[in-house]
Amino acid sequence: MFELTIETDFSSAHQLRGYKGKCENLHGHNWKVQVAVTAQKLNNIDIAIDFGDLRRITNEIIAPLDHTCLNDFFPFTEINPSSENMAKWIFDSLKKKLPKGINAASVTVWESDNSSATYYED
Repeated sequence: MFELTIETDFSSAHQLRGYKGKCENLHGHNWKVQVAVTAQKLNNIDIAIDFGDLRRITNEIIAPLDHTCLNDFFPFTEINPSSENMAKWIFDSLKKKLPKGINAASVTVWESDNSSATYYED
């Protein structure tokens, strides 16, 4: 089994509904997104997926989030735009776009240098 990882980033604002504390107020982050995928086999040139292709797919998913208020973007109009929910949404979106033979392993969303949430399926 092979695991490949890329990192990318975006900037946006959000506020957590129902939260009592500073994060209930509108505030921004420079988010870092780490994506890990797995593959059982390598292709005819001995790679699982080109890192550039994986980064392009991930950036297509997060592009609508960049420089927005996440609370205005579906599904975060319905659910809190927490790091946990963002990691799951990116993971689910990634699964739909990956080529055959490449599987989403995990997505980690960093809202600061020392705070992150990871989503993966068993």
